[in-house]
Amino acid sequence: MAAGTTTWKSGLAALTWTHFMNDGLANFLPGILPFLAVDRHMPLPLVGSLMTALLLAQTLQPLSGLWADHLGGRRLILGGVLLTALGALLLSIFHRPLVMIIVLILTGLGNTLFHPQALSQARKLATVHPGLFMSVFLVGGELGRALSPAAAGYLVGHMGLTALSLMALPLLVSLPALFRYIPLGTSLHKARSATFHWRGHGRRAGWLIGFSSVRSATIYEIVTLSPIVWHARGGSLVSAASLVTVFIGVGIAGNLYGGYLSAKTGRRPIVWVTTVLAAVALALYIALPQAYLWLILSVLGVALFGTSSLTMLMGQDIFPDNPAMGSGVALGLANGLGALMVMPLTAMAGHTHPLAPIWCLLVLTVFSLIAVPRLPESRAWAA
Repeated sequence: MAAGTTTWKSGLAALTWTHFMNDGLANFLPGILPFLAVDRHMPLPLVGSLMTALLLAQTLQPLSGLWADHLGGRRLILGGVLLTALGALLLSIFHRPLVMIIVLILTGLGNTLFHPQALSQARKLATVHPGLFMSVFLVGGELGRALSPAAAGYLVGHMGLTALSLMALPLLVSLPALFRYIPLGTSLHKARSATFHWRGHGRRAGWLIGFSSVRSATIYEIVTLSPIVWHARGGSLVSAASLVTVFIGVGIAGNLYGGYLSAKTGRRPIVWVTTVLAAVALALYIALPQAYLWLILSVLGVALFGTSSLTMLMGQDIFPDNPAMGSGVALGLANGLGALMVMPLTAMAGHTHPLAPIWCLLVLTVFSLIAVPRLPESRAWAA
């Protein structure tokens, strides 16, 4: 088989593995935040700044999506994941807070370059049951996000920050296979203009961005705050990092099942149910003792990740002429806006009460229900 040529199965497998590695390398930070906050005595506002630095570049995903639509191919997929890996390698060497912030911005930039083109390529390969197949692709990323905090927490807890370089090793070993099997793709500008067409789509895109931003802020604050509070109250570093693994890992079931059910019920009913469930789980997070946190995070994971593939497909449907850019709007821009809330929310926990950010997120989640009837339905269900 020639380099770059592939069947849809091997192509989807290669993209899913690359997504696993990219999102793992871009999201292990929550696993070492308790080490930085408690063992290195880093103030909570600075901890929030680290998360914001990592995630802020995602606001550029619509622009990288336009670039991806223009370039086509796979250059941003491979270049993005390599840049993300470089960030992990640099973090294993440089440990001063200012340098760490710069490296995390670099990591976030690699993550931003990777996603729109990878999502667009996966959508092209998923010609049958796109909701289910996109969920499979997204689960690769969620598995990386779920496992990497626990892996990083274990490595740092036993060997220190220099051990973070080991996180990039599986990607480097698999590079020859990725160059072989990730599809070459085509450039959209050869067939049509990759110009951004906002007119006529702005209102629906605005509702989608608003809804997804609240969801992203909730996810990021949960993975930032929960391990720190757990470790500060006497839990081990590994168990604190494992809270993130449980939260995201169980959320994979919600992601897969949400994509599967959307083909039977349409997208909006899934969004309604999962958003109400998220509000209930946040209320329980506030009301119940810490012993119930594992169960609450499991429910929250299902609720918050259950709509990931659906909102990404909504973004692509809103901008059918710019699918990679549509993915960037639904995923990257919303994630970046959600990341902007992490720093003030985490600072609020340090200056008022540890659960104050959860109260704020509960209120925002309830208000986000206003957006649900205004989100685009799939074409089959809208007809």
